[in-house]
Amino acid sequence: MGVPKTMRAVRIAEHGGPEVLELTEVAVPAPQAGEALVQVSAVALNNTDLWTREGAYGRPGDPKALSGWRGPIDFPRIQGADVAGRVVAVGADVDKSLVGRRVVVDPAIYDADGPDANPVGLMGSERDGGYAEYVTAPSERVHDVTESPLTDDQLATLPTAYGTALGMIERARLRAGETVLVSGASGGVGLALLQIARARGARVLAISSGSKIDSVREAGAHEVIDRARDIAEQVRAAAPEGIDVALDVVAGDLVSQGLPLLREGGRWVIAGALGGYNVTFDVRRLYLHNAQVIGSAMHTPTHFDLLMNLARQAEIQPVIAATFPLDQAVQAQEELARRSHVGKIVLHP
Repeated sequence: MGVPKTMRAVRIAEHGGPEVLELTEVAVPAPQAGEALVQVSAVALNNTDLWTREGAYGRPGDPKALSGWRGPIDFPRIQGADVAGRVVAVGADVDKSLVGRRVVVDPAIYDADGPDANPVGLMGSERDGGYAEYVTAPSERVHDVTESPLTDDQLATLPTAYGTALGMIERARLRAGETVLVSGASGGVGLALLQIARARGARVLAISSGSKIDSVREAGAHEVIDRARDIAEQVRAAAPEGIDVALDVVAGDLVSQGLPLLREGGRWVIAGALGGYNVTFDVRRLYLHNAQVIGSAMHTPTHFDLLMNLARQAEIQPVIAATFPLDQAVQAQEELARRSHVGKIVLHP
């Protein structure tokens, strides 16, 4: 079957609320040299979709500036970082055997070519993403997962949430037998952190609340900390000797409350600011206890390779909360913003 000339896509022409999401007909992008064209089977939603649309990332020296993931956005922009699909065409200098393969796209734009490069851009923010029937990507960022037993919906949940989680865990140097505290445990990154940390042999204390507590426990948490009660008190009761690692997507007051809970040499890794980005804490809790606060923005190419190996062996089992057709992207993002779900929300172009 040939590739059509046009496709449906959801894009934004400015920052704003859900109303700026526009379903439109655009040209199918042609793969350039070194690129592959992927027919999108599923695209998962992330908080970064909301914050990119809202322009909520700020800029160095101007935290309130409207901005995409790493700077001003070149509008109009097709949203969506997390793509699973099949390669239907390739550009020059790309192995044609990739055509027809089932793939997951690494959405990161890196600052270098090496295996430990840092992400400095993101598909759906700094380049067009997967809220569309087709998307192009550099061929080295297109990972063959044809043999994975995971569904396309499950595969689509992996790049940002599980990539972010694996990057946090790797930067935390998490070891078997350590006690780890996971914030935001019912969200996409939180569930990924819980699953991977447990698979690494860690004891997992997961923070959640309300009706989500049972789901988080069923997902594998050894202990669930109720966010509606005194978090520090509950952690002290569950881990009297302290925690080795905190994997935190909330930040805000949790950082100042939680740092004293770290054991000697503990690591607090932050990859989000759902609870607020203005943080204060007693710096003595760092230097007197050889503790570390570590920032973690997604993953490196090495981390993503590890993640794809997990996917091929189905050593992780992503949870799908809901699916929507592409023309209901507004409703899907509104559902994501309500944060009443457990797992990931997926669009079907």
